[in-house]
Amino acid sequence: MRCVIQRVSEASVHVDGKEVSSIGKGLLVLVGFKYDDAEEQIQWMARKIPVLRVFNDEEGKMNLSVEDIKGEILVVSQFTLYGELKKGTRPSYSKAASPEMAQSLYDKFIKELKSRTTCPVKTGIFRAYMQVSLINDGPVTIILER
Repeated sequence: MRCVIQRVSEASVHVDGKEVSSIGKGLLVLVGFKYDDAEEQIQWMARKIPVLRVFNDEEGKMNLSVEDIKGEILVVSQFTLYGELKKGTRPSYSKAASPEMAQSLYDKFIKELKSRTTCPVKTGIFRAYMQVSLINDGPVTIILER
């Protein structure tokens, strides 16, 4: 399981020209699943993300979590996080979970994340062609893998 986490001032997801989710200050989480991911990875990520200290305190140090600032979380599935370019220029997705498996893992991850945070958790639409807009605050981008 791989997550690219961006600290944002705002972020939104559009499908077919219509906004399906948006957040203000918080975290945009792009999540991809590997073919051998299981419950262990989901629980670890769901525990870690709400408490990541990536927001500035009064002294300008990254000491606060999305929980501390009462922010929001937007989770977007992105199988391309497991694209590999060892050969050629066209990515191979052989390590990515199948769509059916990824859907199940994604649903479990959202449920687990919601159970571990008081922050609103919003989502994109799994397997939809989405336009994701964001204002990366900092910029701050963290990559987590488990």
